[in-house]
Amino acid sequence: MSAQQPDDVYTHGHHESVVRAHASRTAENSAAFVIPHLTPGTSVLDVGCGPGSITCDFAELVAPGRVTGLDRSPDIIAQAAALAVERGVDNVGFAAGNIYDLDFPDESFDVVHAHQVLQHLTDPVAALREMRRAAKAGGIVAVRDADFHGMSWYPAIPELDDWMELYQLIARRNGAEPDAGRRLVSWAQAAGFTDVAPSSSNWLYATGHERRWQARVWGERVLHSSFADQALEYGLASEADLARISAGWHRWGSTDDGWFLIPNGEVIARA
Repeated sequence: MSAQQPDDVYTHGHHESVVRAHASRTAENSAAFVIPHLTPGTSVLDVGCGPGSITCDFAELVAPGRVTGLDRSPDIIAQAAALAVERGVDNVGFAAGNIYDLDFPDESFDVVHAHQVLQHLTDPVAALREMRRAAKAGGIVAVRDADFHGMSWYPAIPELDDWMELYQLIARRNGAEPDAGRRLVSWAQAAGFTDVAPSSSNWLYATGHERRWQARVWGERVLHSSFADQALEYGLASEADLARISAGWHRWGSTDDGWFLIPNGEVIARA
């Protein structure tokens, strides 16, 4: 999730609460649209791989094919490599790198994948062009991104409205596009793809366990992650504002009938 060029600012950062959320992602719950393309022997580049949970799933699906996970954070790469050892996945490797300048020859991979990456970039079209370069002729580039303004929740919690407004302000202050999901087809076309297959899928938090988990993750992120640091640095919120928003998340998480839906746009683009 963080394979930006040095000038790009990662809105989420790598606080433990962020990494914990990202580590819960699997190929099944976050990249199901890619799975039909992951046959044994397929080579895969996972750009912005984060802590490696999806990457390791990919490696298990394509073995003996080789999977490479790329992220700009050496600390996160170390966590991903440790996960691969823990899971006994030996056909995967991890490296630090830059999505705008991938250190691979042209046409190196059957599948080039990025999950929740483009929304954080100042130039997602340039990133897609570079992903296209690294994909083999006839291969695919697969991307999935959330659409923040498409999110919905129940019951109405004013602090969650404030959270959304603040998130939009921070992300756009960073030159990013938080409503990326709805723009993926347009970005892929602008990057030169002519064969673009769109789809969508959701994350839903509506059971007691899911509500508590989502509320705990965002309740912490609002107070302690780069989101909080940037909100304060940019003068967009005070510590009291952040405390109030965090409390609102926990209040939502304590409901018996709460619902939080995150829509994700997806694209399979053929190189």
